[in-house]
Amino acid sequence: MFKSKLQQYFIAGLLVWLPLVITVWVLMWLLGMLDGIFVSILATIEAVVPGLTGMAQAVMKIPGIGVLALGLLILLTGTLAANIVGQWWIRQWDALMARIPVVRSIYSSVKQVSDTLFSGSGKAFSKALLVQYPRHGSWTVAFLTGHPGGEVAHHLPGAHVSVYVPTTPNPTSGFFLMMAREDVIELDMTVDEALKYIISMGVVVPPEHVGGLSRKGGIAGKPLPVAAPPAAPAPPAPPASPEKTD
Repeated sequence: MFKSKLQQYFIAGLLVWLPLVITVWVLMWLLGMLDGIFVSILATIEAVVPGLTGMAQAVMKIPGIGVLALGLLILLTGTLAANIVGQWWIRQWDALMARIPVVRSIYSSVKQVSDTLFSGSGKAFSKALLVQYPRHGSWTVAFLTGHPGGEVAHHLPGAHVSVYVPTTPNPTSGFFLMMAREDVIELDMTVDEALKYIISMGVVVPPEHVGGLSRKGGIAGKPLPVAAPPAAPAPPAPPASPEKTD
């Protein structure tokens, strides 16, 4: 009895301290990595310009200087990218990256994904969905990413939606599916709540929202967006009738 109680108290204490310790460890690791990168840059500048040795040594002793420098760099880059001159330089940089054989495939793929995920006009992960995957009767949480388009849309009968099914506990990998609109259920939970639900492997259950679910592709007042149907191909011209001769 005493042993089971002791074990229970130990596990309870471990559950309290483990998230905090891991969070602090990850933050300290990131802080040390960024500081190391910034110190290396300062050491290079110091070697090129010996007159900056005193200032460089003083800056290196500031804790967290790498995080501060990275934040300022990102803010400065965003400020430049918001005007015409900065956009021109970004286009030149993109064109340069597109000329490098191996780099261009990686750079272009990462850029497309980042633009989709972080752009204010992007539609990635706009809604949390409930879909049947990988077989009928087995359900999982997915995200609405848009609608099929182009040549693919012409081969799909009826209205379809593009769905991303993440893996757990790492949602950065997953599967892209195109499913019939009536086969998906829109959830009231937010995208952040759905991500926490997936990462925790179902342990962290999102709070229940008011509104209920609908098995017909939406909830009351919030239907799933419908993509415009693809244009039907023009019918072939009828064959010309042969002229009647006497």
